[in-house]
Amino acid sequence: DEAVRGTCEDASVCKRFAVSVGYWKDPYIQYFVRQAKERKAPEINRGKLGRARGHLCCYYARVHGVTHLIKAFLEKTECNCQIVNLGAGMDTLFWRLKDENLLPRKYFEVDFPMIVARKIHNIRSKPPLSKPIMESHSGDSLLIDSHSLDSSRYSIVGADLRSSSDLEEKLKKHSLDVHLPTLLVAECVLVYMTPQQSANLLKWAASTFPVAMVINYEQVNMRDRFGQIMIENLQRRQCNLAGVELCSSLDSQRERLLGSGWENARAIDMMKVYSFLPQADVKRIEALEFLDEKELFEQLMQHYCICWASKDSSNL
Repeated sequence: DEAVRGTCEDASVCKRFAVSVGYWKDPYIQYFVRQAKERKAPEINRGKLGRARGHLCCYYARVHGVTHLIKAFLEKTECNCQIVNLGAGMDTLFWRLKDENLLPRKYFEVDFPMIVARKIHNIRSKPPLSKPIMESHSGDSLLIDSHSLDSSRYSIVGADLRSSSDLEEKLKKHSLDVHLPTLLVAECVLVYMTPQQSANLLKWAASTFPVAMVINYEQVNMRDRFGQIMIENLQRRQCNLAGVELCSSLDSQRERLLGSGWENARAIDMMKVYSFLPQADVKRIEALEFLDEKELFEQLMQHYCICWASKDSSNL
């Protein structure tokens, strides 16, 4: 667990660095993460090498791809929905959605209690983070302790995603509404769980919410030589990809979702996502830094994917 928790720091530092050099705008990441001291290679800024210590993790293509799907769900439901961000780390999506007037009825974050405690400390001590929560809060006083925070629109809880019963109990304490359309987001999270553990989580979500969507971002094509090198690099950092067997192909990613009770599922690699992004902005970020190893960049992008699945009992 310690090695997996360490990937949160790596991902956050990478986000902060990418924002600082102009890949995308995020005025809130600075309040969660210290500035990276070392310069990172451009191909890492644009793609992903892995959510593990010593590797860089959250960049332009991922942020834009996942955000596009999230906004599509919010628009489809007219924000009459809830979002559950699984393994959220130091993610700033709640604050960014509020700035765009796109908040769902309630936004939940879940992570290890130790990570949650750190995030709550930052929120409590930094007005640019706490003020938006208070502005969107209505009703009684805000509930907050070292491992959870609950307001009317934002909630963060410390829980173990490997126990669906523990997760459900804690979310319901914070007013999870199983009847609302629900979006679950998991970015480089399921791969650290055994296939059975991640299947249990996906089955719980599919059986709990009548109308739901799940977005999963993680590794793919991990059986080739490049994938094996990625696995070996992570293992050297004591970071075990317990669920990597499900990351063998786009088909295996789709099948795990369909086999867990989801009605429709799609998966595309990040090179495909990159080709779909607005080309004017792609040219802008490609001009930020010289990319001298295009082949490495493309290999990285072909070994990560975005998968999404839905179930809809009301034909939303």
